Amino acid sequence: MFRHQGKSRTLKHNLRIATILSFVAGIVNVTGFLSFKQLTTNVTGHFALFINDVADFEFWKGTIYFLYIFSFLTGSFVSSFLIEQYKENKKLNVYLLPTLIESLILISIGVLSNFVEMSFSDLLVCLLLFAMGLQNSFVTKISNAVVRTTHLTGLFTDLGIDISQLFFPKYYSVRHKLKANIKLRIYIILFFFAGGLFGGFLYSKLDLKLNTLIFGAVILLISLIYDDLRYRIIKTRRKYQQRKKIPANTHTKNA
Repeated sequence: MFRHQGKSRTLKHNLRIATILSFVAGIVNVTGFLSFKQLTTNVTGHFALFINDVADFEFWKGTIYFLYIFSFLTGSFVSSFLIEQYKENKKLNVYLLPTLIESLILISIGVLSNFVEMSFSDLLVCLLLFAMGLQNSFVTKISNAVVRTTHLTGLFTDLGIDISQLFFPKYYSVRHKLKANIKLRIYIILFFFAGGLFGGFLYSKLDLKLNTLIFGAVILLISLIYDDLRYRIIKTRRKYQQRKKIPANTHTKNA
């Protein structure tokens, strides 16, 4: 899920990581909005507000929206930089670092909210946007730009395009790929929606407030641990199978 890259990635790998990360993004999106009345998973709305303030010559007022945009950009940069820096290290899962940083941010905000009055909302929004920039960057790189999990505008656009192409004979040769893309995009949308419902329930009905973010971090960490254990088990099984084959081949040669 996290380790497979390039041609070794399949639809199943992309579906697994897409459902987990879009669910987490849904949690962050709802929690951020309910807490701070700001979008914390994408910058489209912030860019529009920034331009509006600049057009009204309220440059200082627009600065905060610029910082929101810059935070998302910085998260994307840091994630990509770490991946490029360590991708030659075959023993290290390069997607581990961005995911751990994202989890640390979500846990820190959730835990601190129990002991400190969260009066610095703009800083927290920047941190959440930074975390979502991290996530969007590494899932884009790991899936070769097939999966995006922090916003839905492009997803609905691509979904509409894919569905429309099913009606034309010239696309019949790639019909299987189109259906796979449609399935992937529908999964992302549904799990983003489910994450939002789950986050809203925890935030409002159970009154967990910013502690809701901790659940997002826990889901990320569990998925990392599961993926690592699964990788180790498969690797060990392959080594064991290879060892069983070697004596048999040696015996054949001696005969």
